[in-house]
Amino acid sequence: MSKGEMFRGLWVALVTPFRGGAVDEAALRGLVRHVLRGGVQGLVPVGSTGEAATQSEAERMRVLEIVLEEAAGKVPVMPGTGTNCTETSVALTRAAQRAGAQAALVVTPYYNKPTPEGQIAHFEAVARVGLPILMYNIPGRTGVNMTVETMLHLGRLPEIAGVKESSGSLDTVSELVGGAAERGLEFAVMSGDDSLALPSLAVGATGLISVVANAAPRETREILAHFQAGRTAEAARAHARLLPLIKALFAETNPAPVKALLARLGMMQNELRLPLVPVRPATEKRLQEVWERLGLAAPAAAGAGS
Repeated sequence: MSKGEMFRGLWVALVTPFRGGAVDEAALRGLVRHVLRGGVQGLVPVGSTGEAATQSEAERMRVLEIVLEEAAGKVPVMPGTGTNCTETSVALTRAAQRAGAQAALVVTPYYNKPTPEGQIAHFEAVARVGLPILMYNIPGRTGVNMTVETMLHLGRLPEIAGVKESSGSLDTVSELVGGAAERGLEFAVMSGDDSLALPSLAVGATGLISVVANAAPRETREILAHFQAGRTAEAARAHARLLPLIKALFAETNPAPVKALLARLGMMQNELRLPLVPVRPATEKRLQEVWERLGLAAPAAAGAGS
């Protein structure tokens, strides 16, 4: 398999269920089974949506172990291993490699605000672990927006397969796709924004790493399936249908809204790690109303969090 071939289609950025302050392993297994039934093509545990920043290394590794067990080789698993410390990111990536992960999602170092030269040195160090790496550009959380030139420069490394692009810029997606083609690079560009998935695909993105697919994997998969089959009008209709849910799920800081929805569906407890707190009642009401208006069925795994 070529280095970018894996990073296509619908992947889900898994939430981490908690119960009484600890990882709710039964609810996590139920969630993974639910999204696999919905047709997702890859799993991303312990990323931003998985509240990795407030988990211990032992917790992160246990979550990864459970997800790998449930995936059972049917789809690839790519945990988040990036932090704002290069040494820690390298160690977490090595641990993920030992556990059997197929790749690692490595976020741009946050808080430190490294220059492009610092970003390059950071990713080069993590790449030396030897596990396929998907960079994660999300300036809204990190305070640093990687340039197209920096990302493509790193794309020359055999371990750097591409980027999860979450800057909200279609221009960036277009420039990455075009720049990679000009340089002869195999460089996957996966959208990290549910609302921009379809337009990103239209300008050459290879897939989506989705939050919404935690709750509605089948409906999210339909958008990509229609587009990939050349049914662009159907893809646009599927996107428009799901857009109210996408907007509701980002009304407050992710993953608070999607956890509230999954709790209401009986998948898990509505529990987050401080400093995140459950959504306001108005947001919870909006989520319920949108879900009911769409006529979506409760997941078969409902009850796992009760």
